Amino acid sequence: MAGSTFKTNPVDLHELLDECHRGDLQLPDFQRSWVWDEERIRSLIASVSRAFPIGALMTLETGGDAEFKPRPIEGAPIEAGARRAEYLLLDGQQRMTSLYQVSLRDQVVETITPKKKKVKRWFYIDIRKAMDPASDREDAVVGLPEDRRVREDFGRDTILDLSTPALEYENLMFPVTRVFEWDEWQDGFHEHWRGDAHEGVRREFRDFKRDVLENFKRYKVPVITLDRATPKEAVCVVFEKVNTGGKPLDAFELVTATYASSGYELRKDWYGDGVTPGRHARLRGTLHFPGQESGIIAGVSNTDFLHAVSLFHTRDRRNAAEAAGKQGKELPAVSGNRQALLNLPLAAYKRYERQVEEGFGKAAKFLHQLRVYQIFDLPYQSQIVPLAAILADIGDAWEHQANRAKLVRWYWNGVFGELYGSSVETRNARDFLEVPAWLAGGPEPSTVSETMFRADRLKTMRMRLSAAYKGMNALLMKEGALDWRSGQAFDHTVFFGENVDIHHVFPRDWCTRRGIKPAVYDSIINKTPLSYRTNRIVGGAAPSAYLAKLEAGNANTPPIERSRLDAYLRSHLIDPDLLRSDSFEEFMEDRQRRLLALIEAAIGKPVYTGDSVEEGEDLADDEDEAETGPTDPR
Repeated sequence: MAGSTFKTNPVDLHELLDECHRGDLQLPDFQRSWVWDEERIRSLIASVSRAFPIGALMTLETGGDAEFKPRPIEGAPIEAGARRAEYLLLDGQQRMTSLYQVSLRDQVVETITPKKKKVKRWFYIDIRKAMDPASDREDAVVGLPEDRRVREDFGRDTILDLSTPALEYENLMFPVTRVFEWDEWQDGFHEHWRGDAHEGVRREFRDFKRDVLENFKRYKVPVITLDRATPKEAVCVVFEKVNTGGKPLDAFELVTATYASSGYELRKDWYGDGVTPGRHARLRGTLHFPGQESGIIAGVSNTDFLHAVSLFHTRDRRNAAEAAGKQGKELPAVSGNRQALLNLPLAAYKRYERQVEEGFGKAAKFLHQLRVYQIFDLPYQSQIVPLAAILADIGDAWEHQANRAKLVRWYWNGVFGELYGSSVETRNARDFLEVPAWLAGGPEPSTVSETMFRADRLKTMRMRLSAAYKGMNALLMKEGALDWRSGQAFDHTVFFGENVDIHHVFPRDWCTRRGIKPAVYDSIINKTPLSYRTNRIVGGAAPSAYLAKLEAGNANTPPIERSRLDAYLRSHLIDPDLLRSDSFEEFMEDRQRRLLALIEAAIGKPVYTGDSVEEGEDLADDEDEAETGPTDPR
C-alpha cells in the first residue's frame, strides 16, 4: 500500500534562513524573481515580531525524478549557488526572501514603494511603539533610505537620523538586521544609556527583548516537505495550486462566523439568498447605465463595507471614552483595520449598515459629478471607503456648495497626492475625523495639507495604473472639455454612448515615425478624452492633417468652422496654433503648464517646481504594457 509522499515539521525560522544563506535551501529556477513591496515587508516583520503565523512553506527534497535547476534566494552569497541544494522552496519564496534580506544579510534591501518606485531600505522597529499596546505593530516597523536619514521639506530638514549605532540607541530604534544576534547592539545600547538615571530606558529594552526579539529567535514555521519520490507531474500541480489556488481567510469570513453564533447571516446580507438581492448586488447596480456591466461602486468589497461601519463604531467608543474623562493614549483609536473589523459587534453593524450603504450611494453620485463614470477610470478604489463614510456622516450637508467644494478639493488632493496606494487604514480614519471637522470650520485635513504635486510628475504619468493619470482625464472632462467632432460635453450620456476614452493628441504612429520615444509621447500631457468616432478621424496622421479633415467634414460628419474647432481644442487646454503647426515640443511644454494650472486650482495650492529630485527611479517602460482597455493604439 502506497504511503504519503510528504511530511510536515515545524522548523526554526533562523535555521531556515541559515539554510538559505548556505544554499541548502534554494529555489527552482522557474520561480519568479522576488517582487515584494515595502508595505508587505513591514507587515511580515510585524507578524513575526508578534509570533503571528505567516503561513506554511512547501519544499521538495532534491535527488528524485522531479529534478529542477536550482538558484539561490536573492541576496544569498555567491558560494550558496555553488552548493548542491538539499531542498527546493516551492511555496514561500517571497516570505523567505524578504525575511532573509531584512534580517540575516546585513545589507540594504531593494524594494518598491506604493508609487512603483524602486528604492533601497533599512528596516527598523520603533521600540516604544512596539511596546505600546494602543499602537498597531505595523506602524512600529519603519523603512529608512540607504543613508538611514528621513528628510522633509524637499530634503532640507532631517527629521530622523539613524546613520550611526549611537543614533539608533538615542532614538530607541532597533535594526531588524540584529533580530537574531543582538548581544553586541545591546552592549552598545546599555553603554549609551548607562547610569542610574537611565535605568528606565534600559528596562524598556529588556522588555522589548523579552516580548519582541525573543519571538524572532523562537519562531517556528510549518514546513511541508515533498520527498524525492514525488513525481514531477505532482510537483507541478502542487506548485500551481499553492501559487494561484484558493482564497485566504479574510476578515469578512471571520466576522460572518462570529455573527452566525448570534443567528445573523452576514453572508446572506451581503450576497442575497438567491431570491432577494443582497447588499453587494445593490451597490453593484448603483448608477448603473444601460450597456454597462456594473456601476462605479461595484468594486466595493464586503471588507470595505465593514471598514466603513467600523469607523462609526470605533468613533463612538472614542467619544464615550472622552466623555468618561480619558485622554491621550487611554483613548481607543478610530480604525477600520483587520483587528477592528474582528471586534465589530453585531449591534454596531446593525446600527450603521443602512446609513453606510446610503453613504456609498452618495459616493457614486459624487464621483459621477466629477466625471468618474466607470471602475476602469476610478483613480483609487480605496478612497471610496472614507468618501462614503464621510458622506454617510454629514448627511444632506454634502449638497451645499461650500461643503461640496471642500469635499472636491479633498478628493483631488488624495488623487494627485497619490496618497491611497497602500496602508490606507490610518489615513481613512484621519479623513473620517478631520474632513467633517474641516467642513464645520476646523483646520485642513492632513490629506489636504500633506499633498505635494511635483510639476515633473506629469511627464511620468503614462499608465492607467496611475491614480493621477486617471484623475487628470476626469478633471479635464469635469472642467468642460468638448469632443472635437461633435462639440458635446462628456456627460454620462455622451461618455457611454460615444465610447469616450483617453487618446493621444499627437498620434503614436506620427511620433514613432519621428523618433520620439514612448516615454515622452505616452505622457498624459499628450493625451486627452475623445470619443471613439473622433479618434478614428484622428488616426495616425499629423495634427495639421486630422484638423483639416475635421474642418472639411465628410458624408457622415458636417464641416466644422475653424474658430469653433479652435474653441473645442482650447477646452482641452490645447493651443490650436501649436497643433496646426505640428509643433510637438512646444505643445508639450505649453500643455504641461496649462495642466499644472488646472491641478493647482483643483488641489488649492501651487505645484512644486523646484529642483529637488523625488526618491527612487521609475520602473522600466515595459511596465506600460500593464495598461489595458479600449484605448486605440494610435
